[in-house]
Amino acid sequence: MTRTTNYFIFLSLTISFCNGNKQSLSKQLRTASQATSGYGNIGEIPVPEGYQRTKIDEHSFGEWLRQIKLRKDSNVYLYNGMLKSNQLSQYVVLDIPVGNSDLQQCADAIMRLRAEYFLNENSTGAIHFRTTGGTELSFGPWLHGERYELKGSRLCAYVTSPSTANKRTQLEQFLKVVFTYCGTSSLVKETRPINVNDMEIGDVFVKAGGHAMLIVDLATNEKGDKVFLLAQSAMPAQDVHVVKNPTDGRLSPWYKITADSKIITPEWIFYRDQLKTW
Repeated sequence: MTRTTNYFIFLSLTISFCNGNKQSLSKQLRTASQATSGYGNIGEIPVPEGYQRTKIDEHSFGEWLRQIKLRKDSNVYLYNGMLKSNQLSQYVVLDIPVGNSDLQQCADAIMRLRAEYFLNENSTGAIHFRTTGGTELSFGPWLHGERYELKGSRLCAYVTSPSTANKRTQLEQFLKVVFTYCGTSSLVKETRPINVNDMEIGDVFVKAGGHAMLIVDLATNEKGDKVFLLAQSAMPAQDVHVVKNPTDGRLSPWYKITADSKIITPEWIFYRDQLKTW
């Protein structure tokens, strides 16, 4: 069976699910649970035969991503507590908050993960993002009372009395502003292009106005060939999850860099020149 055939079978199953087959849903959920049992974090997902995880710094973003806990419940839920209609895409689900509003979508989830990493490293000054309109949103000044308001079509900063809430509470408040005014278009501007052969954990595939996914792990073989894991949220806001590889079931959930210009994921197709780094 060819890779193309596998891909269209995957799409057919997705369409069948969306038509409301409840029995199929039950089977999908059981299969997902069985496939992900026993993995406590991203770093425990087995690498393909002949590959080894790349060596990275102990306190790097990449190492932090590898240590993110995985949920025992492998279903993907929306921000409102409902199951996502397509339960075929995920391999594992990250134990990361999604919130109770439709804000933390694809690019937002990536910004969430970077913010959580810097908060864990006690580097609050490194938590900053630029809005689509160009305003710099910075968590350090936020802790000292900086806030933002719309003046016409532009978001502007002003200073008020600092909040007495703890950093966790304030980060959630800050990220609501970030998620409201940032997105794929701002993420494209905030990152720079990189060759796929130079990819590292923490790099992103992103298309302005389209979708964004994060490279959450990387492995290489003796020849220097790379394989990588991709994680996403999407619209509506939903649990962050590592996706399966719909074109290569033997390699899944890992993806391989090939001569093909396309990176085909379960719900989006990226191109090699859409890889960006911070």
